[in-house]
Amino acid sequence: MRPVANAGGRHGLARVLSKAGLCSRSEAARRVQDGRVSVDGRVIRDPEFPIIQGVHRIVADGQPLTAARRLYLALNKPRGLVTTVKDEQGRQTVYRCFDGAGLPWLAPAGRLDKASEGLLLFSNDPEWAARLTDPLTGPLKTYRVQIDGIPDADQLARMHHGVDDAGEHLAAQSARLLRQNGRTAWLEIVLDEGRNRHIRRLLQVLGWEVLRLVRVAIGPVQLGELAKGQWRELAAEELKALAGGKGLAKQDDFVSGSNNSVE
Repeated sequence: MRPVANAGGRHGLARVLSKAGLCSRSEAARRVQDGRVSVDGRVIRDPEFPIIQGVHRIVADGQPLTAARRLYLALNKPRGLVTTVKDEQGRQTVYRCFDGAGLPWLAPAGRLDKASEGLLLFSNDPEWAARLTDPLTGPLKTYRVQIDGIPDADQLARMHHGVDDAGEHLAAQSARLLRQNGRTAWLEIVLDEGRNRHIRRLLQVLGWEVLRLVRVAIGPVQLGELAKGQWRELAAEELKALAGGKGLAKQDDFVSGSNNSVE
């Protein structure tokens, strides 16, 4: 842990807490409003109270604010978990995979729905996560998708050109047939943005049911041999490559241990 660096300029108190990796910005605002944060010895309840980093002394929950070591993790999300910290319906969340690891606060950089699986990135660096999920700056995302049919070239082209659903235009950056098995097929679908249930809605409009959906790459970061429910820290080379902007990771091998069956 190290003191919060002087970043210059003024920022709201809740933003400073979040940028230090203490918690999410919304949770930081709640802590401030609950009187759990003091500035220069005085309790502040305004989340937008202006802070000059490196000048003001901030204490949160009785501890001087220090910047947490930045963590950047890759998780192989199992099917059946929701991507949220707490679930109002009591469903199990992806944070179950971090139980007992002693990690600091982490937030997902993007999401996968409950029925989907594969690569999820996490960090306690909110600005990094925001760049990663911005459609203008974020990397391409690669999926393996099993559907209940065999699309032809024209149908694959329609996935690329896109469809309209509930007032939104949904399209794939690219789509290709990987293999077929009887009446089902595995596709590789690449997205340059991620709307809510993007691939499932796109394929549903085209008449296909998704049997399995696995995200295998986010830009240069590949799922590779990472076992379900396991996580690892991103390598320095991966972080550098992600900082370079959009990119498509080439991954010819499917997820370790997978097959054509629906789990």
